[in-house]
Amino acid sequence: MLERQSVSHDKQEKIERDKVKKALMKGNMEAAKIHAENAIRHHSESLNCKRMAARVDGVQARVANSAAQRQVKHFVFAFSESLSSI
Repeated sequence: MLERQSVSHDKQEKIERDKVKKALMKGNMEAAKIHAENAIRHHSESLNCKRMAARVDGVQARVANSAAQRQVKHFVFAFSESLSSI
């Protein structure tokens, strides 16, 4: 989901940059400034989404690793109990 939001912000940034170019061609500096601020905001949001997605992926990997270790621990414990009963 965060990756999709990042792509969306990238697209919006490109649209705003195009609006900046059009406003500058028309000589409308005030509109160009507003669109430039919007483009910068979208770029920052895109980077924030990518950064958060990387963090979430890292946490997900640690949780999956922990769950796998817990399962292996359970199997080893059950196996050692079965061996000790022999």
